[in-house]
Amino acid sequence: MRQNYIGAIDQGTTSTRFIIFDKSGSEVSSAQIEHRQIFPKPGWVEHDPLEIWANTEKVIRKVLSQSGVSGSELAAVGITNQRETTVAWDGNTGKPLHNAIVWQDTRTADITAALAAEGGADRFREQTGLPLATYFSGTKMKWLLRNSAETAKAAAEGRALFGTVDGWLAWNLTGGVNGGVHITDVTNASRTMLMDLETLNWDDELLGHFGVPRKVLPDIVSSIPAEPYGFTQKEGAFGAAVPVCGILGDQQAAIFGQACFDPGTTKNTYGTGCFMLANTGTKPVRSNYGMLTTLLYKVGSQPAVYALEGSIAVAGSLVQWLRDNLGLISSSSEIEKLALGAADNGGVYFVPAFSGLFAPRWRPDARGVITGLTGYADKSHIARAVLESTAFQTREIFDAMQLDAGISIPSLKVDGGMTANSLLMQFQADMLGVPVVRPVVTETTALGAAYAAGLSSGFWAGFDDLKHHWAEDRRWTPLMDEAQREEQYRLWNMAVERSLNWKE
Repeated sequence: MRQNYIGAIDQGTTSTRFIIFDKSGSEVSSAQIEHRQIFPKPGWVEHDPLEIWANTEKVIRKVLSQSGVSGSELAAVGITNQRETTVAWDGNTGKPLHNAIVWQDTRTADITAALAAEGGADRFREQTGLPLATYFSGTKMKWLLRNSAETAKAAAEGRALFGTVDGWLAWNLTGGVNGGVHITDVTNASRTMLMDLETLNWDDELLGHFGVPRKVLPDIVSSIPAEPYGFTQKEGAFGAAVPVCGILGDQQAAIFGQACFDPGTTKNTYGTGCFMLANTGTKPVRSNYGMLTTLLYKVGSQPAVYALEGSIAVAGSLVQWLRDNLGLISSSSEIEKLALGAADNGGVYFVPAFSGLFAPRWRPDARGVITGLTGYADKSHIARAVLESTAFQTREIFDAMQLDAGISIPSLKVDGGMTANSLLMQFQADMLGVPVVRPVVTETTALGAAYAAGLSSGFWAGFDDLKHHWAEDRRWTPLMDEAQREEQYRLWNMAVERSLNWKE
């Protein structure tokens, strides 16, 4: 049977999707299911790994059924995933040892502070490219070994397997307890604080500091391997032995899907959080301005490609908060209409530091604030401030990234669900002072995973083949004058100062 399609599993913070793409990189069929957000305590965020796996199988079956494409018609399947979210499971039974601890979770603040007290927040930055923060997986693994008796017992007995969500999915897809492969790719491994950026191996010194035994960790593999990692099970959702041969963390997948293969090319993804990445080539660039140095991708045995990254914890999730917690809108898509009810923000600024501030400030002590309220302000001004907060945070990262990389970014490629909001995209162009460009295919995260699997399997010939698929859909150019832009940004920074020092 001809293999005319490629599949991509996109396991995100709030939902799981499966998408089939054809040879032109166009979407053939897709399905998506949300999963529960579990909040055991303030600042704690968990997911149920079994729910995620069940949803993965459901969306695969649904897409194959509605498209009429069989699993045997897929040349390969790729995986992209929410990064840093940490899963521990029993290798003998396949059952999770604890709920997954999500990347947004702040329960490891004490562990992070204790490690920083011994050598500063940047003590591991040279090896890992990362500052000490609750964001990353290493402290989550340390917390599980300290606080989950079941996890600690399984680790001591050699039954525990640790990983990020890509590893959990790959293990289940390729057989689980019946020979599933325990792997993670370099992009996900680079977010644990346990891998050395240069050697691309787990580092014994780092493992010692975090108290994580090497035996629980997956093998680190290339994002785009020369041979498949393994094959799906014929009795599984695919109903066929489909090669699993591409893994990228979600933000690396998005820049891959944007065809940013040349040094200096930059994208920003507007999703639950907001993530800007710039391709810096085959040498890691160390940051002096609060950016992360991370792996972008690795093809087979070729040299790894690196990126600078700026991460924002709360972007699209703030719109969900406005919907679910305040009830000002009944669906996320309504926010643009509500915000357009005000000509400007009315002096209102919203700093969504629900779990501290990420790049470039890295302030876990920050908490969310709304400033500038007067009797004039109404719900339209608050809606506008919600959208503008994402653009202001992106401006901070955009400026820092140019300083770190020593480049001038002439335009910004954008993707993700929030790019459907024209008000936000225009304000983003105004705040950056450069054009903002959206591609025809905005689901670039899934597309990037498909590209990785397609390159590995020979479905696509190479990077030039992929570049031909990228096409511009819409461009927003700056309309705001510089004086107004800088005054707005000055007031935003005043608001940020008022969000600091709330948490000891």
